[in-house]
Amino acid sequence: MSRIAVIDADLIGRKRHRFPNLVCMKLSGYHKDMGDKVILKTDYEKLDSFDKVYIAKVFTDTKIPSAVLSLPNVEYGGTGFFYDKAVPLPEEIEHHKPDYHLYDAWIRTQLAAGKKRQEFRYYTDYAIGYLTRGCFRHCEFCVNRNYDRVKKHSPLSEFMDAGRKKICLLDDNFLGYPEWKTLLMELQQTGLPFQFRQGLDERLLTDEICELLFTAKYDGAFVFAFDNLAEAELIERKIRLLRKHTHAIPEFYCFTGYDREGKWDAAFWHRDILELIRRIEILMRYRCLPYIMRYCRYGESPYRGIYITLARWCNQPAFFKKKSLHEFVMANGVNSASYRYLSDFEREFPEAAYFLDLKFGEV
Repeated sequence: MSRIAVIDADLIGRKRHRFPNLVCMKLSGYHKDMGDKVILKTDYEKLDSFDKVYIAKVFTDTKIPSAVLSLPNVEYGGTGFFYDKAVPLPEEIEHHKPDYHLYDAWIRTQLAAGKKRQEFRYYTDYAIGYLTRGCFRHCEFCVNRNYDRVKKHSPLSEFMDAGRKKICLLDDNFLGYPEWKTLLMELQQTGLPFQFRQGLDERLLTDEICELLFTAKYDGAFVFAFDNLAEAELIERKIRLLRKHTHAIPEFYCFTGYDREGKWDAAFWHRDILELIRRIEILMRYRCLPYIMRYCRYGESPYRGIYITLARWCNQPAFFKKKSLHEFVMANGVNSASYRYLSDFEREFPEAAYFLDLKFGEV
């Protein structure tokens, strides 16, 4: 029997961690079935006492002590290390049932420290996995840019668990799979609420998809993406189609701060802000919620504070639904950083002054 340490680096290196690492759970499940003793290690101390140490991370900016990665018993991987060049797991691990109890001890310590159980619902309530993998969009910024199609990845039974009352799917572009309907019907037949955490491609919506999707036992908000203003006409057309079938308030990821021409010059930063607020305005009109996702280089922008303020406003639906940007900033006070950023916005973007008082549902 070997002693195995599994390290979720994001769990250690980030302030907030609300989703388990699926690779860590698969590694744990595999080694436990091999008869090994597995623990979730929540620090980098005494790693030499283990026969094997696995370190995985999702986010590229999660910090790890550099000396740790050179230890002879350490193996590391994941998009956080290699982005789109990450080496796939061996088949016997990739298709192993996740160990849904890997995080149990850590959760107990968090609850004992006063955290709310609801914060850990993805650790305790959901069966997690992929039905399909891949995408055909080739978005330059995406970790899936090397794929050219969507293909079947695993059967639902591979990651289902009797103790889990909900299903969370991590599929890259589920609706791009030719047999999406068959898989969607399988999901519905479980009788369990399910969600696509990575979102769905609204550009692929049809009346048939909308009818099946919006009558399903869906868990949480429907999530889509609006990453490029050049697709505004198509996005609006699909939202109008969506509105024929549901009054639900969907969320749209709005990726910003990424220059497709690779310049990141003054002209780009100015244009990018204007295109972002235009996307927010369109989503407001159709009673949809924007969720701002900033590319890591946004911090280089002379409008860094404006990006931060827009994200704080949009990414808190309780505020976004009730307050205009101007009202949101004023609620922070005239001495706040948000107020200073808003003043910068008014000075730098006089053509967008109208935007300050737009409100969700009133556009």
